[in-house]
Amino acid sequence: MPEVSKLIAQSLLRVKAIKLQPSNPFTWASGWKSPIYCDNRITLSYPDVRTIIRDEFVKVVKKAFPEAEIIAGVATGAIAQGVLVADVMEKPFIYIRSSAKGHGMENLIEGEVTPGQKVVVLEDLISTGGSSLKAVEALREAGCEVLGMAAIFTYGFQTAIDNFEKANVKLITLSNYNALAELALETNYITETQFEALKQWKIDPSNWGR
Repeated sequence: MPEVSKLIAQSLLRVKAIKLQPSNPFTWASGWKSPIYCDNRITLSYPDVRTIIRDEFVKVVKKAFPEAEIIAGVATGAIAQGVLVADVMEKPFIYIRSSAKGHGMENLIEGEVTPGQKVVVLEDLISTGGSSLKAVEALREAGCEVLGMAAIFTYGFQTAIDNFEKANVKLITLSNYNALAELALETNYITETQFEALKQWKIDPSNWGR
């Protein structure tokens, strides 16, 4: 697996931003049973890990989106990391709410943006891609040119792949579910049987464990 994917997966497991429990599954808000739980906000409490993520994001933006004028974060998970990236790159930062404020200016986009500006969107986690692509839609409606999105981690669901292709959004992720599962097996974090359970969940997550 690529070194970056392995490094990020290793870091997420180390600080328990990602937890794997094939034998004692989590229940997501959607009702799905899942052997994995991801909360990348935990990485912010670990200076070494958040710095690794920040630096890899910076590399991605410089290489894949060199024309970027603004760094945008999707609320709330990518706000802090987005600020760190924007600070290092000396670029403006904005963030996109999940829904517009119900008072004041009723902003959906927080920060200053001008139609025509080129934006890179940062996200912490890609599941189906729904909320992430809503942020892209909001930016496009504001007249921005969205160059693409970079995320810390993706489950790699086909639904998400299809959604990003349909929306014509280039997505780059620092690590992914397959890389994580392979690393967990290599380091004896999980057994071969648990690894097979992780593979089965990826195939049919909505019915797994029922």
